[in-house]
Amino acid sequence: MISAALTTSLATWLDHQRALAGAAENTIKAYQTDVLGFLGFMTMHNGGLQGLGPIARVTVRDMRAWMAHERGRGVGARSLARSLSAVKSFYRWLAEREGFEPTAILSTRAPKFQRKLPRPLEVQAAADMIERVELQSTEPWIAARDAAVVTLLYGCGLRISEALGLTGADVPLPEVLRIVGKGGKERIVPVIGSARDAVATYCKLCPYTIDADTPIFRAVRGGVLSPRTIQKVMEQARMQLGLPATATPHAMRHSFATHLLAAGGDLRAIQELLGHASLSTTQAYTAVDAAHLMSVYERAHPKA
Repeated sequence: MISAALTTSLATWLDHQRALAGAAENTIKAYQTDVLGFLGFMTMHNGGLQGLGPIARVTVRDMRAWMAHERGRGVGARSLARSLSAVKSFYRWLAEREGFEPTAILSTRAPKFQRKLPRPLEVQAAADMIERVELQSTEPWIAARDAAVVTLLYGCGLRISEALGLTGADVPLPEVLRIVGKGGKERIVPVIGSARDAVATYCKLCPYTIDADTPIFRAVRGGVLSPRTIQKVMEQARMQLGLPATATPHAMRHSFATHLLAAGGDLRAIQELLGHASLSTTQAYTAVDAAHLMSVYERAHPKA
């Protein structure tokens, strides 16, 4: 059981994250799940009602018990590190508000885990994917729609949600787009000619009126296009091309970053284009590029 005061504090903190930190709604839900899971464990671990007093007295031993419990029920190191980060963020805010010492929580080390490297496509495979996606529908406007979306993912490095979030106010696409990404963060993205042409072709063929406040990309019956629709089209295309299951819409964004880096792009500039809050996230692409170079070396070098 969690006290009313603690429940109110959690709700206030989540509102703070939503309003001031600009966290996306999915992030808010994840924070809530992680912190409630932690508080639920402390209820069982310590017994009795968990309020502001008991929570302020959580020890290093309690933290270790929680982490051991999570690992014991099969939670992976990456997921546990995310949960711990949410708990620390909540405690940092709560300690400042309530005036207690949160060292036991904030000093807890996150479990180590190996970051997954992005799985980009080769340059030719990315081009083949766009071409093959356009062949999946016999309806010209749907074929043009699907090709336009995938071209935006690869040509501009957009997330699928960002591409599908474009409205009539954005067309005709300018040479530079202002994108509102994760957490409400804005960034400026150059739009290559092929992406502008693909969207313009789709807009001409689309049977529905595209107003300034309505989405550009429409489903068959005129509703908002679902990300799952593009995922399915790419699944069909990748199987026809013999590409791996990792050839997803997000892989097109990964490919955009990796190919830019391979062509000599600056890491900081790529960070800005992708809308990454942290450079460390973008740095994963340097490992991908190094791995690719080593693979080429091993295939081509006579003594490798």
